[in-house]
Amino acid sequence: MRTILVTGTAGFIGFHLARFLIGEGFRVVGIDSMSDYYDPELKRRRHDLLREANAFSAEEFDILDFERLRSFVSNANPEAIVHLAAQAGVRFSLTAPRAYVETNIVGTFNIMECARERGIDHLLMASTSSVYGANTDLPYAETHSADTPLTIYAASKKANEVMAHSYAHLWNVPTTIFRFFTVYGPWGRPDMALFRFTKGIIEDTPIDIYNHGEMWRDFTYVADLVRAIRLLIDTPPARPAARDEIAAGDSLSPAAPFRIVNIGNGQSVRLEEFIDALEQAIGKCAIRNYMDIQPGDVPATWADSSLLQTLTGYSPQTDVREGVQHFVDWYREYYAI
Repeated sequence: MRTILVTGTAGFIGFHLARFLIGEGFRVVGIDSMSDYYDPELKRRRHDLLREANAFSAEEFDILDFERLRSFVSNANPEAIVHLAAQAGVRFSLTAPRAYVETNIVGTFNIMECARERGIDHLLMASTSSVYGANTDLPYAETHSADTPLTIYAASKKANEVMAHSYAHLWNVPTTIFRFFTVYGPWGRPDMALFRFTKGIIEDTPIDIYNHGEMWRDFTYVADLVRAIRLLIDTPPARPAARDEIAAGDSLSPAAPFRIVNIGNGQSVRLEEFIDALEQAIGKCAIRNYMDIQPGDVPATWADSSLLQTLTGYSPQTDVREGVQHFVDWYREYYAI
């Protein structure tokens, strides 16, 4: 049985990934700090569900604790590491930037050090579409410029990408970075738009809609996302012998076994259409409070997912209305509404 170490297993994406990998026959060892950025009870419920499987085990500590992390990785002896643990939230980074530097940069450095020491077969790390920042060349491709991040959150993730490339080059650690695009679905984070919108509509309270509704996002259903990650685990990059070995459109580095891959649904949906789908799923209309765009926000995101398709033969495809309905069904069950 292959062992995969997943950081952030009590988090939204980490929970779904761990559950999917267990179903695929992997042994999953997890780490989570159980931070109070949002309701820790939701995180505990996720971990409790995972612990029902014999193929799952986890410890709760902060990846900033390097000596404990090093011991944990050594004992787990994983073939691959999927690093998802992070201080999330674009807007929170405007008021608490230090948390992003500490967890996302220093914590990720600790993970890379452990991967180097253990000679991990494949290190996979989460980044974000936010790194594209002020780039308006849509759809975003992995080879596009990502040098103009607009928030400390995005900057911390860009820093992770750059550090990971250096480690891949220096220590020959096969590394895949995946850039997520607006992930949503059951067991989502309470600070995310879908969660807040659902709560507001059900409770008849106004929902804040930024940029007066002129926002487009590549909404990616979480089950599609974790399937893509699972397939990428078996697709480690190799250092090319020459630059001309890199196919057009591939983000493979000419200097390291390193690659960046977008994971998105491949279409940009207007926020108003997303809310329409939510209203239909709930059976109530939203009270819409239109506001100016927030600092650090970008009007549109849209993933070019052709590289993912080329590497794995898979592309996310869940329709927004279907995905939103699954979330609302979970929300009503979880909160007994």
